[in-house]
Amino acid sequence: MKLRQTISALTFASLCALGICTTALAADAPVAKDEAKAVKPAVDPQAPVAAVGKTVITRGELERAFNVLAAQNRIQPGSTPEEQKKAQLAALDQLIYAELMYQEGLKATPADLEKQVDFKMAQNKGKFNSPADFESALKESGMTEKELAEISRKDIVISYYIDTKIAPTIKVSDDDIKKFYDENRDRLGEEPQIKASHILIGVDAAATPEVKAKAKEKAEAILAQLAAGKDFAEAAKTSSTCPSKEQGGDLGFFGKGQMVPEFEQAAFALKPGEMSGVVETQFGYHIIKVTDKKGGATPKLEELKEKIANFLKGQKTQKAVFDYVTNLKKEAKVEIML
Repeated sequence: MKLRQTISALTFASLCALGICTTALAADAPVAKDEAKAVKPAVDPQAPVAAVGKTVITRGELERAFNVLAAQNRIQPGSTPEEQKKAQLAALDQLIYAELMYQEGLKATPADLEKQVDFKMAQNKGKFNSPADFESALKESGMTEKELAEISRKDIVISYYIDTKIAPTIKVSDDDIKKFYDENRDRLGEEPQIKASHILIGVDAAATPEVKAKAKEKAEAILAQLAAGKDFAEAAKTSSTCPSKEQGGDLGFFGKGQMVPEFEQAAFALKPGEMSGVVETQFGYHIIKVTDKKGGATPKLEELKEKIANFLKGQKTQKAVFDYVTNLKKEAKVEIML
């Protein structure tokens, strides 16, 4: 099993979440669909590809970052040498941004940094069935436990710096929230769902007209009994051929697109408490009763205010971090050797 399927090395969670870099240790990142497009070791993995101040970024670090980003479809590996180089430079940019933020973050680290690193490492090891599996994954990735611990340390430092120095400066006003609500009102409502029960008199779609007619007659007879006051759930238990009969025909909540068209059209036309006539589908003949309905209407602003505020703060924080690290890059000594 590839390490990027389990550890996905070189992914700083803080910057990944903010859309700038991807480097936290994710347990189940997908493998790149085209392994041939992944960066393959061609030179010394310790060979420098960039320098941020006095810190060197190596070929091995670039390869790991490239493969993770490619696996997550955050960059396209490309098929021509020019496209490949462009993709590598995109991955390298992520590493440079991360290093710049890390160096800045070292100016104000959490007091319990080493304890947090130890905890993070314990979490990483806990994702494997045994210490041997963990060691095997490390070996396969060409990474040492010490290097993995350093990645965790950088992740923690960067997250702490963003949380304590940048995020607190971000403000979301009531006007911001109302503007977002007004502009996105149509998309903020939940998709309508209904809760329904049904009685099915099943018949094969390829059955003869005579067989279908008898099944329909039976359904119509049950419908007449229901109209006369017979309990729907009891009728479902005694007459329905659907497994849902064990629950009195209850299908639970469902939205549009989950049922065959004829069933859906009939069900969504009903109000809670109403019952359909006999509805024919490819499965046979149904009698449908809607028992509840939810969604469809947009919640009031006050109901969504907190969620919108958190979303907007995340967006603003993402932009603030990007602007911040862009300025750091302008002022820093960055050398590209790729």
